[in-house]
Formats: sequence, C-alpha cells, structure tokens
Amino acid sequence: MPRRPPAVARVLTQVTGTVRRHELIAPGDLTLVMVSGGPDSVCLLYSLWHLRRLLRNHLAAFHFDHRLRRDSTKDADYVGRVCERLGVPLHIRQADEQPPKGASVEAWARGVRVNAANDVRREIGAVSLAEAHTVDDQAESVLINLFRGTGIEGLAGIDPGGHGSVWIHPLLDVTRADVEAFCGALHLRPRRDPMNEDRRYLRPSIRHDVLPFIEEATGRDVKASIARTADTLRRDRDELWQATGRTYLDIAEESGDEIRFRAAGLLALSEPVAARVIRFGAYQALSVDAPAPWTKAGIDAILDLARGRPGRRRDLPDGRVASRDRTHVVVARADHGGHTDDHTDDHIDG
Repeated sequence: MPRRPPAVARVLTQVTGTVRRHELIAPGDLTLVMVSGGPDSVCLLYSLWHLRRLLRNHLAAFHFDHRLRRDSTKDADYVGRVCERLGVPLHIRQADEQPPKGASVEAWARGVRVNAANDVRREIGAVSLAEAHTVDDQAESVLINLFRGTGIEGLAGIDPGGHGSVWIHPLLDVTRADVEAFCGALHLRPRRDPMNEDRRYLRPSIRHDVLPFIEEATGRDVKASIARTADTLRRDRDELWQATGRTYLDIAEESGDEIRFRAAGLLALSEPVAARVIRFGAYQALSVDAPAPWTKAGIDAILDLARGRPGRRRDLPDGRVASRDRTHVVVARADHGGHTDDHTDDHIDG
C-alpha cells in the first residue's frame, strides 16, 4: 500500500481520534455526509471514505442546492463527480423557494438544508448526519454566540456529537489549514462559495476581519484556545443540564403541550437555577421555535408570576401564555385560554 502524504495522515489520525473519543460512529452505521463541494466537506467525505474499513461503517452523501447563485448547479455537478469516483451514493435536494424578505439568509439557508438532510436521513435509514465543522468554525461560532449574548449554551460552541447523536462533527479537531493541506496533497480542487468571502454576513466578517485582528493584536493563534474554552464550557453545561433535569422533575409537571411549574419550588431556587429549569422545560416539552419561553423576557415573566399573586397572566414572546393559579405557573398555548382558578383583569404583556 502506498504511503499516505503527511497532510493526509495527519487529518485521518485526528478524525479517527475524534470519532473514537466521542463514539461518533459505530460498526455497521450508515453515515450521511453533508457535502457542499467546498474544501471542508470534501475533506470530510474523503477522510471517512479512507477510514471506512477501519470504522466498519457505510457512507452516503447529501448535497443541497440553495439556488442562491446562478452557477450553483456546478457545485452539485462537482459533488456528483467526487461521489462517483469514490463509489458513494449521492442524494441531491434543492430549495423550492427563496429566502423570505427581511430574513437572515444564513439562518434560512441552514434551516432548509437541515430539514432536507434529515428527510433524506430518515428515507435511507442513516444513523447520523456528518457535518464538516473545523476548529476554525468552532472559534467563529463561539465569537458569534458571544456577540449574540447566548450564555453558556452558545459559548459551548458546536457539540461534536456522541453515541446516539443525529449530528456528528468528525473534523472538529482539524484546522482549516490542515483541510487545505489535505486537499492539496490529494490534488483535489474543491468548489469555492463566494458567500464565504462576503463580509456582509456575520461569519465571514468574523473569519476575515475579527479573528485576524485578535491574532495580530495578541501575537498568537487564538482559534485553538477558543475551541478549548468551548470544550470546557460544554462539559460544564452538560453537568448543569443533568442537575437541572433532576430539579425539573421535582417541581414541574407536563401535560400534553402544557407545563405546570410549582411556584414555591421555583422560588426556593436561586434565580440562575430557576431560569435554567424553566429553559429546560421549554426544550423538553414545548418544542417551540425562537423567540421562545427560554428567552430572557419569557423567563423573567414566568419568575415574576411565581413571585406574584394568583390570577395574573403574561404573554410570552412566542405567542404562548403563562398564568398563575393558586400553586403553579402554567405555560400553555394561547388557544388553551391560559385560564386560572382566579380570573382578574391583571393582564400584562410580556
């Protein structure tokens, strides 16, 4: 067997370590790889293809055409040639509509791509969806979430995934420089998306302006340090999440699409822990999209009701209603009526 170029061997070693450390892929798994045609996703596909016998799993590829550029079909053509060369089945989907007026193009693009990929995953029976996020992406994501004020959940960055996870990130310990070296060593010619260079979008601006400025000012490569910080915070978050879950079971009851928080139980907790319990309930039972009851405004409204008298109610940012009966704060859809045991005119917009 010919010896692999050092750049290729380095990435394969890193990917193998990440997969095994986080138990991302089990023998016999069918993994659906997200392949845009760019350097990161092509590196991911080739890496998992090279490691398929070692990991004893099966591969399929997914490509989504957002139709945001006139030449976007060339990306699909390129991915098709790559998959044909490797003998990997390819599934292609495309956007049926353009982004709504005023919507974030980045958020819309990810949303439609994720939904389509999940549909294909279920259709073909794939265990997981592999995305090509790197160390650099991790650092960018942490800074984006810092600027958005998302708290520990956002600062924990991209989760590598694990046993039973739908989304896995095998390149999360690989730098973008190593990706480029990998592609160069194998004489690959990935596609280049001009949106990744467009500083009107937040991520490219952080990538090309903010991070280089920080590195020039500090005289060091900060991306790995930021990624390590995210890893530490992610472990803290997971421990807090487990403790929060135990507390939630003590003071909350779920009934269909409704949650009842025992008011005295919330008030016995410190405010940060109480806020985390409310957020946990929103994730576990309400299954709503942002803006949602775990926004600061929603959490403050629920805590205010717990402290107040029965009969009050608050409108939450997502259209739900929180109401206070004699013993509980009840969070329900507005069409449930938000009824309480004592009706008053004390209606306050959240």
